[in-house]
Amino acid sequence: MPPAVRLPKPTLTEQQPPPADLSEVASRLRERYLPTLPAPRRSPEPVDALIGTILSQQNTSLIARRQFAALKTSYPQWEAALADGPDGIEGVLRGAGGGLARVKADYIYNVLYRLEETRGTLSLQDTHDLNDAEARALLESLPGVGMKTASCVLLFDMARPAMPVDTHIGRIAARLEWVPARWNAVKVEHWFDEVLPRDWPSRYGFHVSAIRHGRETCRAQRPLCGECVLRDLCPSAGVFLAGSPTAYPVALSKENMPAG
Repeated sequence: MPPAVRLPKPTLTEQQPPPADLSEVASRLRERYLPTLPAPRRSPEPVDALIGTILSQQNTSLIARRQFAALKTSYPQWEAALADGPDGIEGVLRGAGGGLARVKADYIYNVLYRLEETRGTLSLQDTHDLNDAEARALLESLPGVGMKTASCVLLFDMARPAMPVDTHIGRIAARLEWVPARWNAVKVEHWFDEVLPRDWPSRYGFHVSAIRHGRETCRAQRPLCGECVLRDLCPSAGVFLAGSPTAYPVALSKENMPAG
């Protein structure tokens, strides 16, 4: 009896083909929430950008900026933070206010320690000379840096065509029935990576405008479907407008969102 032939696993776009209305949705969201793109930003020191991104997780932007400023005041060079250790970093973060000080201090210290141990420098400036895949691989090799954190640094601080997915984007994709509601954020991000144009303006524009849409209109509870620019394209609009806000699943709950 011949051995069984193992068929290749279908790609995500073979499981969920690109939606025909993707470009129309992207265009409407951009027109509504981000008609003018900002100039791409390249951080002079991506380590600063990475630490800032770590601080922003489960924090308000105001607190994250305050904590980062406190760190830079206490540690003009990151070598000083490495020497001070996680206890010292935690003390600085607590002094600046905000929660999860110990967790974030450990993340920051471990990133700095790994950089020193593996690269002999607390700099990531050379990532600007790497291609997109190489830059991502380097970021994701650092402790506590998952796909979403790396994508945020790549998109916002290195002008690379990444596509971070948060609860808002996942919820919108599920309500549009682009992806199954059971998919987690990592799987949805991989899918978007396959279907979106691989250029910075397209991905930055979609990411930012979709998040604003999720916050302002396509909210987790009581979405404002009557005001939605995607109302005629969204299969879920009729469900919510009929007065049954719990009849359609909300994708990417906190339980299946990755920390990194």
